[in-house]
Amino acid sequence: MISCHSIVNLPEARKVAIFGGTHGNEMSGVTLVNLWINNGAEVQRSGLTVKPYITNPRAVEKCTRYVDTDLNRAFTTDNLSLPRIEDLPYEVRRAQEINETFGPKGSSDAYDVIVDLHNTTSNMGCTLILECSKDHFSLQMVNFIKQSIAPASCSVLLNEHPLLHYSTSRSVGKHPIGVEVGPQPQGVLRSDIFEAMRAVVNHGLDFIELFNGGMEFEPCTVDVYRVSGNMDYPRDKKGNITAMIHPNLQDSDWVPLNPGDPVFQTFDGRTINYEGESTVYPTFINEAAYYEKQQAFVITRKETLKANGIRASNI
Repeated sequence: MISCHSIVNLPEARKVAIFGGTHGNEMSGVTLVNLWINNGAEVQRSGLTVKPYITNPRAVEKCTRYVDTDLNRAFTTDNLSLPRIEDLPYEVRRAQEINETFGPKGSSDAYDVIVDLHNTTSNMGCTLILECSKDHFSLQMVNFIKQSIAPASCSVLLNEHPLLHYSTSRSVGKHPIGVEVGPQPQGVLRSDIFEAMRAVVNHGLDFIELFNGGMEFEPCTVDVYRVSGNMDYPRDKKGNITAMIHPNLQDSDWVPLNPGDPVFQTFDGRTINYEGESTVYPTFINEAAYYEKQQAFVITRKETLKANGIRASNI
């Protein structure tokens, strides 16, 4: 049971950024942000400053994930504190510029909400990504979005593992929200994926407007998939992969994977089974961008988080 008295006052969220093109070949976010830059009426809400923004314009121009290094891993304390010189990798310089514009990260001046738009080649459907299990504003926001798009499904990925957490572009904001929608090939635009992402963003903005307008959101629970690890492909001594995702696992994001279930199929047809000790929920299965990161899929465990009720204050 959640106490009906678990209501906390939180500052109004007045500055919102919508990032697209953090990965330049993920076309739904790129296209939506460019659409809203040219005509922002759809994403404007009363009392909000909403800024659509292309985060990696060089990668967008080349329709590639990145130019020098992954921008969505570049927002480390070390990178953001480096002297800004031309010799730095392009995405590190972009991280510094974005942090200056929308941050500084961790400061009271940072944007209240940053929604970062991504596509995946995996069969993840509509997924919202959280970075903190104690961020009650973000938990309430994803709960509102999930209810708004029902009966369509919307999974919530919690990227809070201390060893696997990475420094995302959205982490500059006080309340970072990732939106990951797939399957969609890199460099391709699909109308169903595009519209699903569009709906999620608009429902999220509706939530912020209602919160600022005085609506009180009651305590709630949110089912999440907490990242607990990842699994690489089997490889030979030279680092070449020796097996591929098993047909039973392919396109089975969020489906329970039990010990003994097939995970890989070698090139000569042999099955390799999952040797974990308990049931897990794989996602980002066979993600094209993760071959270079030596990840065949991400391992998650399902849990339920409790969110305090929230109301806006002028503090």
